[in-house]
Amino acid sequence: PRRFPGLPDQITHSPRGHPQVALTFHGQGDPATARSLLSIAEQAGAKITVLAVGSWLDEHPELARRILDGGHDLGNHTQHHLTVNDMTEADAYAEITGCADRLRRLTGSIGTWFRPSRAQRATPLVARVAHRAGYPHVLSYDVDSLDFTSPGAPAVTRKIASEVRAGSVVSLHFGYADTVAALPAVLEDLDRRGLRAVTTTELLT
Repeated sequence: PRRFPGLPDQITHSPRGHPQVALTFHGQGDPATARSLLSIAEQAGAKITVLAVGSWLDEHPELARRILDGGHDLGNHTQHHLTVNDMTEADAYAEITGCADRLRRLTGSIGTWFRPSRAQRATPLVARVAHRAGYPHVLSYDVDSLDFTSPGAPAVTRKIASEVRAGSVVSLHFGYADTVAALPAVLEDLDRRGLRAVTTTELLT
């Protein structure tokens, strides 16, 4: 994975001010939902970032290549999606490397990004462990869509629209119908404001 010089160990948004945003998705749940979201993004010319749960990749290994073949970013969201910040150093390392090993086996790379499971930010311990596992940066976010609370698609769209700005990293999820229903409107709103949805790598380069 790349180190991005000048960027903090925990990244919440891009400081570069380009008219771009990163839509980042926690990867688990029904693979049909995942495929729908990928297709919607691709039809709109948007690129996304998927932080995949290792156990999800075990069940749906073909999705790793599907994500990369669509030109999207693929990263690590731990092996079992437990509260990684509460774990011992050894357990946290096992959770991160467990997912990294699967990514490497399926794609030849551990992916560029690590995002802690069940937390917006990693504790200093987890950030250090992630670094040891090969991830120089922890990918946080500055906009939480709250799509996992299933508030209805209009609420998801509104929440993102009210907080997103150039350089934002938005947290979304695979596995929720509201997210699929909201994504076309989210992309339309970004387009109207002249903001392009790009991979996190492109956002930060």
